[in-house]
Amino acid sequence: MLVGGTLVQYGCKSSEEVVQNVDTDGDGLTDAEEEKLGTDPNNADTDGDGLTDGEEVNEYDTDPLNSDTDGDGLSDGDEVNSYNTDPNAEDSDGDGLTDGEEVNEYRTDPNAVDSDGDGISDYDEVMEHNTDPNNVDTDGDGFTDAQELELGTDPNDPKDPPYLREDDVDVVNFDFDRSNIDQAAARILRDNVEAILSAAKFHVRIEGYTDHIGGDQYNLRLSQRRAEEVARFYIKNGVAESRLTVRGLGKAPVPCIDQDPGQGCRKNRRVETIPLSPFDMKPAAN
Repeated sequence: MLVGGTLVQYGCKSSEEVVQNVDTDGDGLTDAEEEKLGTDPNNADTDGDGLTDGEEVNEYDTDPLNSDTDGDGLSDGDEVNSYNTDPNAEDSDGDGLTDGEEVNEYRTDPNAVDSDGDGISDYDEVMEHNTDPNNVDTDGDGFTDAQELELGTDPNDPKDPPYLREDDVDVVNFDFDRSNIDQAAARILRDNVEAILSAAKFHVRIEGYTDHIGGDQYNLRLSQRRAEEVARFYIKNGVAESRLTVRGLGKAPVPCIDQDPGQGCRKNRRVETIPLSPFDMKPAAN
């Protein structure tokens, strides 16, 4: 339209402007921009990594011609859409393992330096200690891998450190007003001996009790005799006397609810073997 001798265009763009704004594949980059980048203007995802060329250039600053910009073994699309890792950093969490190694080889968390939370980095577990970076207690002995390294023991050996737990040694019971070890008690004590000998650094405390029938002083002496009988059994079967502490404590602290008439309660007539750990720490693994 001529207005005052001047050509005025309304709502029209030149053909050159239209060509410049064409985005044939709808990837967020114009065909002209793709031509400069070397990408395919007819393919929204030139490198086939799961991100459009426009996302790579405008949002993630990755290479639209390289499906794995940082060369870590994961495609840019997987890093962004599946693992929330940095497609421009081969080691997103900085633990020394590439994102690809963590995901594809070790099944660890590429966004966590210490996947199992045991206090040792994934890299150190894999490369230095040969432990499982997904298990706080690789050998299943109750001590975490970090505890074992602190103790100087082998985190891959379930028998190191040799450890004696309270449930590794059982209680023995006695007949009324008796301190002799019967056959049932002897079987239990032989198993106790085996457990005690397997944990050579442990000492044990032997504590004797009685039921609630009779005088306090008599029961105190009886409880002592019972504890000493158990100690003699241990020594006879190979446990060093120096590892044993023996004491009689008299009547058991909690009377049984159900008692035999005139015979007291067999559960109270007992000797307990209590492990005494030489370690400054207890097993922390569940």
